[in-house]
Amino acid sequence: MKNQIKMKKIILSTVLMAIVVVSCNQKNKPDESVKPAATENTSQLYSCPMHPEVTGKQGDTCSKCGMELTEPVVKTEAVSEEVKTEKGAVTPFSITVDANVNDYLKVKNALVNDDSNGAAAAAKALLATFNAANTTSIDAKLKKEYIEIADDAKEHAEHIADNAGKIEHQREHFALLSRDINDMIKTFGTNKKLYQEYCPMYDQGKSGYWISDSKEIKNPYYGAEMLTCGRVEKEL
Repeated sequence: MKNQIKMKKIILSTVLMAIVVVSCNQKNKPDESVKPAATENTSQLYSCPMHPEVTGKQGDTCSKCGMELTEPVVKTEAVSEEVKTEKGAVTPFSITVDANVNDYLKVKNALVNDDSNGAAAAAKALLATFNAANTTSIDAKLKKEYIEIADDAKEHAEHIADNAGKIEHQREHFALLSRDINDMIKTFGTNKKLYQEYCPMYDQGKSGYWISDSKEIKNPYYGAEMLTCGRVEKEL
């Protein structure tokens, strides 16, 4: 009888031990649940390099000039809190952007007046402003974007600065500089009230954009020849 009781105790202990071991193994087993696969982000829009108001999917073509849409459209939420502001607010970096815009407008005004030497001098001032830019108030990603835009803009400003007396060459690079300034404003914002204006006659309508601080059309691509040719596209 005693042997039977002893045997039952041994069996019961063995069963309990097995239950404990199984329970521990279950707790220690890694989570094997399958996570849903990341879905490709198809919401990214792209714009035309020459007509930034035309947007669509990457690979689509511009309805105005037929160029491929290659410029990623920067969403507002991508801008850091140090840069994103209500219109009219002042941050260290928006002051930097405004300084770039001010010098750009001096280049534009010189071309409006058919003043090639004045455009060269204003472009040199713009180069100095770009080189003195303080990017410490923005995060690394946005700093990279600014540097890419600024490097391209400086290249075109150099062409304008180095070609006094060759106003048609200056105007060609002013069109490209205007695209860079537009990208900078679109990405980082500005405290200035500005307008994007457009001349459909210049470069067969492909690149005749410029930025102005006035709605009054004064055409930098033709000057006195066609001073009022153009229209306001939008307020920036």
